[in-house]
Amino acid sequence: MKPETSMSGDYAETISHNGHRLTPQRREVYNVLLSQRDHPSASEVFLRAKQRMPSISLATVYNCLETLVGCGLAKQVNVEREATRYCANLQEHGHFLCEDCGKVFDVPIAAGKRKERLWEVPEGFTVTHSEITLRGTCQVCSQISSTHSSNS
Repeated sequence: MKPETSMSGDYAETISHNGHRLTPQRREVYNVLLSQRDHPSASEVFLRAKQRMPSISLATVYNCLETLVGCGLAKQVNVEREATRYCANLQEHGHFLCEDCGKVFDVPIAAGKRKERLWEVPEGFTVTHSEITLRGTCQVCSQISSTHSSNS
């Protein structure tokens, strides 16, 4: 995916409506999330942002990520005891964790389906948030595994 080089008015508006300023650091951190949708950790965001903004600190990246999540421009993705990852995909979706390579992929909800229908939520309960993480082996790792198996 091509990196987004200019920030949309919606982004600036969302930041300001939440009582924050659009800073160059927030813009850069958000661009990092948009440019490569691979669910990076804060440390990975820091390393990528530092390439274009050498003066940025890890603490600033954490603060920017916290602001982006608080404003609803990014989501935290938590996979068991791993470091928190960040996702700029705001559409309803789950995640697939490849147990071989450790990559996290977005998994869209099937067309015409609603996640609320996957469970029988007791009457009177209101679901406000859910996280769905599927685990297994991605296509690339599956192909590598089958190639190694057939060569043995």
